[in-house]
Amino acid sequence: MRTMLLPPRLTASAESVREAAQRYGLRTVQFTSFTLPDGLRGAEHLHAGPGFADVVVPAYGIAPLEAPRDWLAGLPRELTRRDVRIMPIAEAYALRRPVFIKSPNDKGIRAMVYADGSRLPGPDAVDPETVVLVSDVVTFEAEYRLHCLDGTVHTGSRYAENGRLALGPLSEAAKAFGTEVLAEAGAALPSAIVVDVGTADGHWAVVEANAAWASGLYTASPELALDVILRAAGPVGDVAPRDRRFIRVPS
Repeated sequence: MRTMLLPPRLTASAESVREAAQRYGLRTVQFTSFTLPDGLRGAEHLHAGPGFADVVVPAYGIAPLEAPRDWLAGLPRELTRRDVRIMPIAEAYALRRPVFIKSPNDKGIRAMVYADGSRLPGPDAVDPETVVLVSDVVTFEAEYRLHCLDGTVHTGSRYAENGRLALGPLSEAAKAFGTEVLAEAGAALPSAIVVDVGTADGHWAVVEANAAWASGLYTASPELALDVILRAAGPVGDVAPRDRRFIRVPS
């Protein structure tokens, strides 16, 4: 029996993943803290945030897959509908216009619109070489989360409208655009990943890519999302050669 590790606090989404895993026949173990428990000798999967993952994956030989930090910045403007750049936060300090800034794969830098670069956490709090994604400020009319497996959209759901939580089903148009993105840029992503897409000024655009093992489901099928999560965070020995370069290195 394979084991899935879960963090001390679970969202409703994580609860649904745990239930799906148990129906699938996995044993689930929820930690009480970020300290490794005595007596747990093996585990193969996890569903948690990056901080928890960085603590447990070295101990249990789990390989969490994530998108390259520069994947979004490397997409053509036809897919992003906005300027997206990756840079050290020291460079971002010099920006003197409103921009949306976030950490590429972690939550170290809060994802939000900053009036300018001076509003970012300063060098006393953040290493100046810390990399951030910087993009033009846009309003997405609707946003969808796509759980992707082997270059196809496996399941998904709507999660926002005009910047506010608005859960709903995955539209055929969102699925079609996600399929287009995977065909054009999916080779630069792991085989199991989450891609968020949306409409801005009536055009489809990529919002971002996220690690499937750390992403909420919204209204996506828990069973189908579990297929993606298990591939996205499984035993090191099970990782396919094409996915090895996407294994997260604990920070």
